[in-house]
Amino acid sequence: MTTATLDRPLSRTVSLGDTVSHSLTMAHRGLLKIKRTPEQLIDVTVQPLIFTLMFTYIFGGAISGDVESYLPVIIPGILVQTVITTSVVTGVQLREDMDKGVFDRFRSLPIARIAPLAGALLADTIRYTIATTLTFVMGYIMGWRPEGGLGSVVLAGLAVIACAWAISWVFAFFGVIARSASSVQGISMLLLFPLTFLSNAFVPVETMPTWLQGFVNVNPISHLVSAVREMTGAGAFGGDLTMSLIGAVVIVVIFAPLTVRAYMRKA
Repeated sequence: MTTATLDRPLSRTVSLGDTVSHSLTMAHRGLLKIKRTPEQLIDVTVQPLIFTLMFTYIFGGAISGDVESYLPVIIPGILVQTVITTSVVTGVQLREDMDKGVFDRFRSLPIARIAPLAGALLADTIRYTIATTLTFVMGYIMGWRPEGGLGSVVLAGLAVIACAWAISWVFAFFGVIARSASSVQGISMLLLFPLTFLSNAFVPVETMPTWLQGFVNVNPISHLVSAVREMTGAGAFGGDLTMSLIGAVVIVVIFAPLTVRAYMRKA
C-alpha cells in the first residue's frame, strides 16, 4: 500500500439511515463537549440575563416611560439579538475542530462524511433553545406578560430558533473556508452588529433619521423582531413572520449547498 493510498479518505457507501444515525451521534458528541466544558454556555446563559437587565433599565424610561411598558418591546429584541448572535459559535467551533485535526480523524472512520458538519449544526439548536428559554423567563420575572398566550410564545421561540439555525449555515460556511477561528468570529461580528443594532430591536424606527429608516425597515432582523412582538403580544401571525421564514429558507437553499461543497472538499 502506497503513501498516496494512505492519504486518501476511505472509500465508503453510507445509506440515508446511517447518515442520520451518524449525524445524531455527532450531535451527541457536541452535547458532551458542552457537558465537560459548561463555560461554553456563557453566551447563552449569562448574556441574555445581562442584556435583558441592562437594556431594559437603561432605555426603558427614556423610550417607553417606564420599564413595564418597555418590556414588550425589548424582550423580543433581546431574544432575536441573543439567539442570532449565538449562531456564530457554529462556524467558530467548526473551524477550531478542523484546525485541531479532529475532522482528519473522522475521515478514517466508517461514517458519513457529512455527519460531523450536520451533527454540529444540530447540536447548536440546543444552545438556541437555552438562550430563548432564559430570555423569556427573565422577561417574565421582570414583569413581562405576553398577551398572546403561552402557545404563541412557544411558537415565537421556535421561529427564532429556526431562523438562527438557518443563519448558522452562513457562519458554518465561513468556518470551512476561513483560515482561523478568530477570523470567523471577526467576519461574523462585522455582519451581525449592523444587522442587530441597526434594527427595531431596541428603539422605535420612527425615532431614527429618515435615511436610516429605509435600511431598518428592510433589515431581516427587524422583520423577525416584529414577528415575535406580534406573536407574543397579540397571538398574530402576519407578514413579518412569513417574510422571516421565507428568508430562512432562502438562506438554507443558498448556503447549505455552498457549505457542504466546501466541506466535502476538505473532508
